[in-house]
Amino acid sequence: MGGSFWWQTGPYQPDLGAAFRQAQEQELAKDDHGFPGRTMDELWEDEGWQEYIFTGGTGTVLDLVDVVAPTDAGAGPFVRPLTDREVRAWAPTGQPTYAQWADALDTETLHFPARGCGNCTVLYRGGQPAQIGYWGVTAD
Repeated sequence: MGGSFWWQTGPYQPDLGAAFRQAQEQELAKDDHGFPGRTMDELWEDEGWQEYIFTGGTGTVLDLVDVVAPTDAGAGPFVRPLTDREVRAWAPTGQPTYAQWADALDTETLHFPARGCGNCTVLYRGGQPAQIGYWGVTAD
């Protein structure tokens, strides 16, 4: 099999790492995927969770460990924020809206990362940061 595409939004915080962890906590609260009562750190220490993620995954931010630098081209399971240049390629103002982001994904103007990886970008509403858009590909 070759990984499955996924996308979702999460709450905005100026610290993208903190926003990512909040999005993970919210997602885990919705569905623990059969691993109840554990934090994300505890899950990533569990070989059963690792096997679950790398052989199918959740198709959400739970499939990723942490946020890396925008210039980090390493392998996953990490989420990489887009650089300003990458954002401006499909959102010329540098302040993409949810609609622009969804359209860029739908039209493949904005590409999905490699298997087992994710990307993110801040999404704006009324010129203000409103949420974070996450998208990726499962590792399976």
